[in-house]
This record gives sequence, structure tokens and C-alpha cells, in this order.
Amino acid sequence: MHKTGIYFLSNEGLLSIRGTVMDEATLVLYVILYVLLPLWGIASMLDWWCHKQTSIESTSGLHEANIHCLMGFQIAIPLVLSLIFEVNVFVLLLCLAALIAHELVAHYDVHYTTDKREISIWEIHAHNYLATLPFFLFLLIVVRKWEVFVDLVTLNWSGGFGLEWRQEPLGATGNYAAFYIGSMSILVVVPYFQEWWRCWNYQRKQAKEVVE
Repeated sequence: MHKTGIYFLSNEGLLSIRGTVMDEATLVLYVILYVLLPLWGIASMLDWWCHKQTSIESTSGLHEANIHCLMGFQIAIPLVLSLIFEVNVFVLLLCLAALIAHELVAHYDVHYTTDKREISIWEIHAHNYLATLPFFLFLLIVVRKWEVFVDLVTLNWSGGFGLEWRQEPLGATGNYAAFYIGSMSILVVVPYFQEWWRCWNYQRKQAKEVVE
């Protein structure tokens, strides 16, 4: 990335915005880091708020909370690996498997919950983002790592299953991964753990009352 006073998209694939020129790969990376990943966090927080508003602990209960934890792991594991390690065949294959598994579990989640608690229009909007953002993220990773994707689909997997620390710095300051993982741990992981704990505690109290 370098400075210039020209604003244009050239045949060489350089984009200038307010004097800063970046290549297309960097532009795609910034869309991932500063648009799609933050949107995923916002949608997750909105979804949690909707669960709380409809008293998940006394309606769909611990079973749905467990489903949410499972979906969180399905997204978090490949996401963290993609942020801190080089994207190779193993990481890309894991992302694809997690994407498919997440969609299947999300479908089951809605099927299980529909007749147990109200799913508001806000929760539907949140689900729309949570279902599509992983797909768009995967596509943009493929765009940036096209050679790796070709190796994946042609089964050229030799040497592609080791984990190597990411060499390319992420974000404007280079510490994006630590910031994002830390902020999502506070803003997303903690609320969903609180949701699970609330559901588990409610079920435990209900079981105790039945026994008494």
C-alpha cells in the first residue's frame, strides 16, 4: 500500500481512496475485516437480545441454548484459525465443513424453536445475516486464496495440512486478530454463556421443584 493523489481504479487493479492506494486483494481483506466480521458480531448480539426478550429459559430452554453454543463453536473455530494461521487446504476445508454443518444446525434450530417461543421480525433479520455472512466470508476467502481453493478441489492436498502462523499482518495496525477475538469474547461469547447459564439454572430449579 502506498500514497498518491489520484482517485481511480486502474487496469492493474489499484484502487485509490482519499490518497491511499490498495490492491484488490487488500481491498477484499478490508471488506472481510471491517464490514463482514463486525456485521456478524452485531447480528449475534441482536439474536441474543431477541432470545432474552422472549424468555428463552422458560420456553425453548436449555436445548436451544445448547444448539446456540454448538453453532458458535462451528463458526468460531474456523474463524480463529483463519485469523491467526495461514489459510491452507486444511483451514479452507475446515471452513467449508463448518459452513455446511452450521447451515444444517441453524435449520434444525429454527425448526425446533418455532412452536416453543415467538421468533420476532428482528430475530428473523438477525438469522438472515447469521446464515448468509459465513457463506460470503467463505467466498471472499476463496477469492483471496484461489490457489489454495484449486488445490482443495483438485485434491492436491500434499503439504496443505500443517498450521503456519500468519505472515501477513491484519488490519491497519497489524493486531486486528487480537482485537477482534478479544472484543467478540466480551460482546458475544460472554452473553451467550450467560444465556446458557440462565437456561441451565432454570431447568435445574424446575427439576428440583418437581422432585419436591
